[in-house]
Amino acid sequence: MSFLSYWRKEKFWMTPAIYSIFAVLLSIGFFYVDLLLVERFRDFIPSILLTKVDLAKTIMGALSGALLTMSTFTFSTILVVLTMYSSQFSPRALKNFVHDPVTWRVLGVFLGGFIYNTLSLLFMREHLYTHDVISTFVGIVIAFSCLATFAYFIHYIATTVQVGKLVDELIHDTEKVISRIRKLEEKQLETANSVTWIPVGVKQEIKADKDGYLQLIELEKIRNYAEEHELQIDIEVSVGDFVYEGMPIMQVYARKNLDFSLKSFYAIGNERISEQDMPYALQKLVEIALRAISPGINDPNTANDILLRIGSLLGKIGTVQTGVFILADKDGNPQIKYSFPSYYSILYNVYFQLSHYGREDISVLYSMTDSLRIAANTAPAYHHETIWNMQLYVLEVLEGQRLKSYDQRSLQEKIDFVAKATGQKPIRLESIEKQR
Repeated sequence: MSFLSYWRKEKFWMTPAIYSIFAVLLSIGFFYVDLLLVERFRDFIPSILLTKVDLAKTIMGALSGALLTMSTFTFSTILVVLTMYSSQFSPRALKNFVHDPVTWRVLGVFLGGFIYNTLSLLFMREHLYTHDVISTFVGIVIAFSCLATFAYFIHYIATTVQVGKLVDELIHDTEKVISRIRKLEEKQLETANSVTWIPVGVKQEIKADKDGYLQLIELEKIRNYAEEHELQIDIEVSVGDFVYEGMPIMQVYARKNLDFSLKSFYAIGNERISEQDMPYALQKLVEIALRAISPGINDPNTANDILLRIGSLLGKIGTVQTGVFILADKDGNPQIKYSFPSYYSILYNVYFQLSHYGREDISVLYSMTDSLRIAANTAPAYHHETIWNMQLYVLEVLEGQRLKSYDQRSLQEKIDFVAKATGQKPIRLESIEKQR
């Protein structure tokens, strides 16, 4: 994602503003149509489309009040949904609704309809017209469009507030991050094992100019810039890391003295975003699962479904290169060094809270084991040992506890499946339960 597209996405007020500006232009345009063209082409316009000025004022006044009421109701509904997202799902999931273009387009339609009818009402002067006008018919058409949009908005909100819809969106966001990494691999990407990083030249530090999170970084553009200016750049922070003012974020090695600036290739903001931050995209899913198993909500089935979906994502993540990346130029010379989170850290960040808060619910332990099995069946073999070690970590919560007979039997079967998928020696739950 480019910085321009991200800026436009963040400025969600722009959509209602564009609709409002269009409504202003439309009302001015039909003012001149009524003033200059309607009388001239009166014989070609059906009389049902025309109204007298007095009737036009009455209709447009009523429509303006109705559309303002619909706009107010829509805005109130948006606030209610934002509150529900924050309390029921996760505060981090708010942006998924805030960035939804449908929401702001609907609000823009209502505001545009209100502005058009209000301005057209303002332009209705009896001394200007000796004939009927067509602006009222246009206002009625806009009002009907707003009514249809309102019906669609109610349906859309009813489906959007469902947890399954939100989970699907978050999974789609994570898959887009995985896809970006995979595309990066296809563009002359070499692993640190096949290319030796030995920078040459005078070292200069690029420091953060403010506190915040590293939100975006355009690695491909940095590589092109480095190749053009004969630079080697060691990026010491990853997307999602918190940086403070004066903290070194890049080490630049230049073979000759020159002035260069890399600030346009990265963005630091007050909060994390999931466009390039894969751990943060997974964290949103984990937080929804944690809310679901909390005593206040007590919906473990939602958490179990999310865990299975996370297992599929972890398998896909295992197919892309994680850890240290080195971007090379066309001749294979190392140009950029950057570190993605390791596969172990990704697994740990997913399961460490879930294993702690889900220890009292056997179904959650089932689902965590199933998710690791799904990940093992999808991920390459070199990640199997990491997945199995994470399975052992999850089972540590059972130390000193005694499971019911059927619970132990079912969980043992699932553990055996994970051991088979990862090529590891199975363990017996009895040995874990006896540890203290």
